[in-house]
Amino acid sequence: MSLSARLNAYQPQALAVLRIITALLFIEHGTMKLFAFPAAQMEGPLPPLLLIAALMEVIGGLLIAVGLFTRPVAFLLSGQMAVAYFMAHASKGFYPSLNGGELSILYCFIFLYLVFSGPGAWSVDNRSKA
Repeated sequence: MSLSARLNAYQPQALAVLRIITALLFIEHGTMKLFAFPAAQMEGPLPPLLLIAALMEVIGGLLIAVGLFTRPVAFLLSGQMAVAYFMAHASKGFYPSLNGGELSILYCFIFLYLVFSGPGAWSVDNRSKA
């Protein structure tokens, strides 16, 4: 059996690890806005748009982490990250490494990938397939 074939056997689990770790890191951005945990992202009350973004990060991140409604939630979060990039970063320069937008782009495309790939293993969406 080739190395490629052996690695392909673990593709659903590797996708699940990518999904879960991405979601847990994403949730942290929401908790920083909502609860100042593990640190405050900003001082004072959140503007309405950032409150919506924070709720999407926490709730959407939790749904992605457990693999529930993965494709539609990932679609919404991918769009959120595209909007975040253009609202907060693109005006600061062309290069994402200089305008601070790398993470927004990375989240955008990981979530977009999940729209097409689905959740992988260990998900509520695939519980009947186990």
